[in-house]
Amino acid sequence: MAKKGKKYLEAVKLVDRSKAYSVAEAIELVKKTNTAKFDATVEVAFRLGVDPKKADQQIRGAVVLPNGTGKTQRVLVFAKGEKAKEAEAAGADFVGDADYINKIQQGWFDFDVIVATPDMMGEVGKLGRVLGPKGLMPNPKTGTVTFDVDRAVKEIKAGKVEYRVDRQSNIHVPIGKVSFDDQKLLENFTTIFDTLLKAKPAAAKGTYMKNVAVTSTMGPGVKVDPSTFSAVK
Repeated sequence: MAKKGKKYLEAVKLVDRSKAYSVAEAIELVKKTNTAKFDATVEVAFRLGVDPKKADQQIRGAVVLPNGTGKTQRVLVFAKGEKAKEAEAAGADFVGDADYINKIQQGWFDFDVIVATPDMMGEVGKLGRVLGPKGLMPNPKTGTVTFDVDRAVKEIKAGKVEYRVDRQSNIHVPIGKVSFDDQKLLENFTTIFDTLLKAKPAAAKGTYMKNVAVTSTMGPGVKVDPSTFSAVK
């Protein structure tokens, strides 16, 4: 295991590992314990009381954060004709069809999100083997397979984030940068928290929000007490 730096060890001392903080306190602590020299990403991790092996307990979707993530996503759109023009007008970084499929097959990945019109999915599906493991495959559940490319591109550019439960029942979502003021991070946290509450599968039994923690790229995790959360709305 890599040895932790002096700054990290100092930051850890500020966090009481046995305590679950209110959201506002947790965000304050995450900013205080950030040890990175760059504008680190603030991320929230949820441990959910679901069984992701069961089809009726899969949680996946996307939501637009009110204050964005602090990162501008590079969007590639697979579309033809009028839909390609619509994507360009909406601000997509790359728009095309077979040419970009060939580029990706040759190892090009200078983009963050792919949007595809449904009629292009037959071709895009051929890239499943390379896009799937990277989590880049367009999906109707996250709004990235759609004929409404104008809306899809604009939402991604405005700060749309995808969430998906992993095999360990965890969901990780970026909610901004340490340079954001506390209120903006709090609003983004509220949005993703509410979204996941609404996404609770009917088949999930017992405690749904088992564990919530906020962290920065290179800082220690700070536990959040979900029961304090309603107080900040």
